[in-house]
Amino acid sequence: MRRVLNQKFFNRDTGIVAEELLGKYLVRRIAAPRRGSGQAREVSGMIMEVEVYDGPHDKGSHASRGVTPRNKVMFGHPGIWYPYFTYGMHWLVNVTTREKGYPAAILIRSTENVEGPGRVTKYFHIDGKLYGKPVARSSGLWIEDRGIKTRKSKIKKSPRIGIEYAGEYWKKRKLRFVLVSDE
Repeated sequence: MRRVLNQKFFNRDTGIVAEELLGKYLVRRIAAPRRGSGQAREVSGMIMEVEVYDGPHDKGSHASRGVTPRNKVMFGHPGIWYPYFTYGMHWLVNVTTREKGYPAAILIRSTENVEGPGRVTKYFHIDGKLYGKPVARSSGLWIEDRGIKTRKSKIKKSPRIGIEYAGEYWKKRKLRFVLVSDE
């Protein structure tokens, strides 16, 4: 069973969506090269690690600064891609959640075959062209439910990575979710 997650899935509490994304598959259709005899292909990987950025008061979130040209998609509809460029070299990708007007998103930090949010975007060929596009086959990047059941006992919660600037409260909140293996 391969069911593409729709906007309704993302229009819920960000923490719940984050936990439920673990075990789902990030899928990317990569276009055929313009020259040569290549064909379009799909790459996919099970989502293993995510981070929550929830609301205008979350000091670790881009939304804490109010609406800007960079983050305006966070204030829009749920189920929209929010890729952004950081450190002058890496794309990172978030998916928006919650109702329109409430800024919330989930950063995809790793998949089963790729660790690190910058490596995820490189592997899946994600860049700014996906900004504001829906999480749907039509955008070429989507998330599938392939029927894998994830037990809560297999989800480890910890503080987010790289937000030292956010202050003690936001820095220590356990808003990073990792699917741990049986090993």
